[in-house]
Amino acid sequence: MITINIDPILFSIGHFHLRWYSLIVGTAIFVGFWLAIREAKRKGYNTDDFANSILWIVFAGLIGARLFHVIDHWSDVFAANPISSLYIWEGGLAIWGGVIGGLVAAGILARVKHWKLPHVLDVLVPGVVLAQAIGRFACIITGDAVGKPTSGPFGFAYTSPNAMVPQLGVYYTPTPVYEILMNLSIFALLWSLRKKNLPDGVLSLLYLSLYSFMRFFITFTSSYKIIALGLNQAQIVSVLVFAVSVPLLIIITLKKRNHLTKVYSRTYKN
Repeated sequence: MITINIDPILFSIGHFHLRWYSLIVGTAIFVGFWLAIREAKRKGYNTDDFANSILWIVFAGLIGARLFHVIDHWSDVFAANPISSLYIWEGGLAIWGGVIGGLVAAGILARVKHWKLPHVLDVLVPGVVLAQAIGRFACIITGDAVGKPTSGPFGFAYTSPNAMVPQLGVYYTPTPVYEILMNLSIFALLWSLRKKNLPDGVLSLLYLSLYSFMRFFITFTSSYKIIALGLNQAQIVSVLVFAVSVPLLIIITLKKRNHLTKVYSRTYKN
């Protein structure tokens, strides 16, 4: 069991507060951005053009992440003070909202710039999932997205009055730690596969399939509000994404295998 004594506010100047959350999330975005540009260069994109496009994707992802969080917590947090829904620097980003917002922006940009969307997404996903892993460290410090109270053997308790936990001194399931491990494992797989001769879209569909599957079960440890069927928002979205991404992954893989079979067959006959 671990007690976290870190103040989520790094330092203050008057009414200005620099929070660990903002610093870590900013670092996560920078790392994901850098990795995506590196992959874009390797795959032949104009890096300046791609970098400008990613900024729009990041912006859309942040809007989606905040929107999903506000919707999920409107009745218990934001209804009494709607303007606080804009205080993104204080914490509160829903990952699925960020993913969906980013996907929408990527789809629009791919259409405008005549890029193949599956190819673009495969460039982005290693950086995205690594950024998710880094960003969850912010949740550990702020107490955002911790799980249910626990009696052990592993839990976090908080002492700072600025921590975003229901009660100080109570040990909570460290759900963000499990998500960090999940994201790092997915990143390791994607990074090892990125130079393989895979069909466009396989990396991004692998990410969506694995993330939705593991997130569904990890989120049982969370304290998110139940929406329907005993499931919370993250789990419902995970089920929907898994139901779409897995069949698409199977279809793409079978098409690739059938194509290779035909090629080998022609080669053997000749």
